[in-house]
Amino acid sequence: MTLHENRFRKMTLAQVILMAMSVFVSNALFAPAVIAQAHGQGDTPARAIEAEAEPFILETLADGLDFPWSLAFLPDGALLITERTGKVRLMEGGVLRPEPLANTPGTYTGGQGGYFDIVPDPAFEQNNRVYLALAVGTQEQSSTQIIRARLENNRFVDVKPLFTSSPRASSAHYGGKLLFLPDGTLTLTLGDGYQYRERAQGLDNTLGKIIRINTDGSIPGDNPFVGKGEAVNPAIYTYGHRSPQGLIRDGQTGSVYMHEHGPQGGDEINIVEAGANYGWPIATYGIDYSGARISPFQAYEGTRQPIKYWVPSIAPSGFAIYRGAAFPDYDGDLFVGALAGRALHRVQLSGDKVVGEDVLLKAKGERIREVRVGPDGLIYLLTDGPAGKLWRLKPRAE
Repeated sequence: MTLHENRFRKMTLAQVILMAMSVFVSNALFAPAVIAQAHGQGDTPARAIEAEAEPFILETLADGLDFPWSLAFLPDGALLITERTGKVRLMEGGVLRPEPLANTPGTYTGGQGGYFDIVPDPAFEQNNRVYLALAVGTQEQSSTQIIRARLENNRFVDVKPLFTSSPRASSAHYGGKLLFLPDGTLTLTLGDGYQYRERAQGLDNTLGKIIRINTDGSIPGDNPFVGKGEAVNPAIYTYGHRSPQGLIRDGQTGSVYMHEHGPQGGDEINIVEAGANYGWPIATYGIDYSGARISPFQAYEGTRQPIKYWVPSIAPSGFAIYRGAAFPDYDGDLFVGALAGRALHRVQLSGDKVVGEDVLLKAKGERIREVRVGPDGLIYLLTDGPAGKLWRLKPRAE
């Protein structure tokens, strides 16, 4: 996209916002009409699976976790678990150590702030490095940051900030999901800061973006907006996102998927492609919490459509693609945790097309914060809250 085209999109966005402000419609009249749209581009009916028909046994591996957010598997079989309140926990040999890792960086925990994702370096066995996404700053001005550190004797050493997002006076929509690409670069999802949604379309900031950096914090020379002018942030990889809390890559096909929260309706799963615009807030399947239109457009020229959306919202958090022998019927399927929906969604794919959806664990009534597939081919989940749990799904014995 040229800078001229970007200025045009900003102008169009301003017109859209004015239209949205001028057409406030009451919840009683407008909202039900939009929320009733259960089907559309990429949307499929969901099938609720009764607990007795679920093909797995649920095990509780740990409980009493303080708002657990993410987990990572280390090569020796240990697990790292981040707690949003600013701790990293270690599980070894199936036992959760009572004390958190030492010397971890401070974080801002207001609102939705705190510790988010943690991932080991692809060469962890050689360098013991991990990367942590967290909120930093104050109530008046906060950002999402990536830090790099080494694990040594259950403590962080050589702690180094690599990237800090554009600041905002907001404690919502931080993003914070990390993913390594095959070339060794590191990507991070960033939310729009809630009240700064218009900035998701601007290339002069990193709100509402996915960014891509090298592991020393430098910018890859082949990022899509490198060399596009001093007003363009070269770290940007994709833009037009609202509150992205899922980012995964299918090691078999190479496809990268992300999911993000819509407002009232309009949660999305998208295929990530460098330089692409994912539409927020120009195009959305959701409406504002007041019941007003955000935009008259569900699709807009030059923006990408999701392969899947939810109306009403499930509030997606946690994301995995299943590749393993334990559940052969799940091969190639996406798994999405639901916070508002309090369930685990299995989204079935044929290529990159959604062909079915099952809702699992609904009877548990738990907010699912994280979903990962372990090296053992089993599915690991974190539940959200001040007494969060680590669950594992194992196949039922035949």
